[in-house]
Amino acid sequence: MTTTVTTVPPMILDEVEAVRVERLSPSFVRVELGGACLAEFGVDGPLYDQRIKLVFPYADGPLPSLAGADESWLRVWLERPVEERGHMRTYTIRDVVGSAADTRLVVDFVVHGEDGSAGPGSSWAERARPGDRLVLLAPRRGHAFGGIEFDPGTAARLLLVGDETAVPAICSILAQLPWRARGAAFLEVPTTTDVPSVVHPEGVEVVWLPRDGAPLGSLVHDAVLEHLGVPGLVVEEPDVVDPDLWETPTYSSSGEEVESAVTVVGHDLDDLYAWIAGESGMVIALRRALVSDLGVDRRQVAFMGYWRRGVAMRS
Repeated sequence: MTTTVTTVPPMILDEVEAVRVERLSPSFVRVELGGACLAEFGVDGPLYDQRIKLVFPYADGPLPSLAGADESWLRVWLERPVEERGHMRTYTIRDVVGSAADTRLVVDFVVHGEDGSAGPGSSWAERARPGDRLVLLAPRRGHAFGGIEFDPGTAARLLLVGDETAVPAICSILAQLPWRARGAAFLEVPTTTDVPSVVHPEGVEVVWLPRDGAPLGSLVHDAVLEHLGVPGLVVEEPDVVDPDLWETPTYSSSGEEVESAVTVVGHDLDDLYAWIAGESGMVIALRRALVSDLGVDRRQVAFMGYWRRGVAMRS
């Protein structure tokens, strides 16, 4: 008799479908993704800014088959022509609804890029209808997955900053903060009609900054600097920026060694934890203001370059 041993992969890598699609505003579409595989979804602790991967079909073609994928799946997938493998993009789980086999992941997509361009995720969301299918990479309950960067430790004050691409993550974080949390969140969005209601602790001020035609990053720069007590500080975005910029208190995309998070005793901002995400130029400009100009310890700042103007994201 032959015995077949089936190894359960440490993550969910399977097809899901759009169960519900809702246009929230001119710039946001909400999609609930469901599938039997999501009965195994779970993380150890709050979701906060939990990231997942979604694979979109190429030019409305078929989804790639990842059936039977093992630890080498990413290498095998990348070796395929893009016409076969489709496009992989990263998104934040906005919410989880249902349970067991009816578990659904809520994902908010940014659509209608201001520069007239639209990536595969935005294009898919614009046309999405219930029944449309994607490939999902997400945490499987009981297995380490990563993808949560929000980690304030014992910080007494929070500073959350982002453009529209970071709105789902910031809103998710705000909804899961303890009621005693203190701080402020600054969210820059394309238009006034993109401002939603959001659940948050009373001690966390939420400031919405609709650009309504203003340059991206201009409103959030000024608002954050005024909040920090340095409204006259000049913040200039660098001309050359790593589009994959990513640094937290424990990781640096540059390969630079980063020590465990600590606070600098005696500094006016030594009780602050800053989480900044969005367009890479905006993110690094604010990070420089905090670390270089105001002397905040870099280990008190997490900053993530989700995208870069004029640079196409890699699949």
